[in-house]
Parts: sequence; C-alpha cells; structure tokens
Amino acid sequence: MSDNSSSTVNAATSATGAPLVELPTDKELVLKVIPLPADCNANGDIFGGWVMAQVDLAGSVLCARRAQGRMATVAVNEFVFKQPVRVGDLLSFYSEVTHVGHTSITVNVEVYAERIRAQGRYLKVTQASVTYVAIDDQGRPRPLPPAAA
Repeated sequence: MSDNSSSTVNAATSATGAPLVELPTDKELVLKVIPLPADCNANGDIFGGWVMAQVDLAGSVLCARRAQGRMATVAVNEFVFKQPVRVGDLLSFYSEVTHVGHTSITVNVEVYAERIRAQGRYLKVTQASVTYVAIDDQGRPRPLPPAAA
C-alpha cells in the first residue's frame, strides 16, 4: 500500500521527529478511541495487537454497510506501524473501500494520533489494508448485495 493519502504534511515535526500531518479529507472517520494503561506492553507503548484489533473494527464499519449482513476478516494484506502509540493518545481511524469483489471487500485504514500534550496536532501512526468476506449463517462466503444507487 502506498502512502499517498490525502493527509498533508506540515512543516512541523513531533518530539520524535515524525512529521505532523493534516487529517485526511477523502476518507471517512469511522472510529475514535483512547488507549489506556491496560493496553500497554512492557516498554510502556500500546500493544501492536491492540492497535490491530482496533484497525480490524475500523475497517469493518464500511464493509458492514456494503455487506448488509455477516462478514469475516480473511486477510491482513499490509500492516505498517509508523510511530508508537502511547497511553492517552486520541486515535482517529479513517477508512476507505479500495476494492469490491463478488464476495469480498478490501478496506484501507489510516490511524492518526493526537498526543495528549499536543492537542490539534496529528501523527500518522499506522496504516493497513484488510480484506473481509461476506458470509452466510453457516459461515460460508456469500455474494455481496448490489451496491445502493
């Protein structure tokens, strides 16, 4: 997955030297969450697995609308941790559908952190591509319904 999102980079950088960015305007905000101390690893950063679970939820929002029923995650095509996530960060998850197949939907998710002591300034911390498949009540793939007009 390329890093050509619609977020623009500011001249400013974070305390770690990471570029500050504007939030994307061509993707949908689907989730906001604040990680807590229980979500930390031994280094004091948020577990990567916790971030992955949140990305899975964020990606499923647009997929659920299109699938109009049960769906399951079938592939994590790409997952890039760009910056650590810290306790107290306000994370914003932006998603866009990038591919719709017969039974599957691929969604790109970008995650931005607003540090607790740097309100209004954003870092891109994670980006991912996740594929979901629509399933029936027996867990078998089913065709997606026609797209709404």
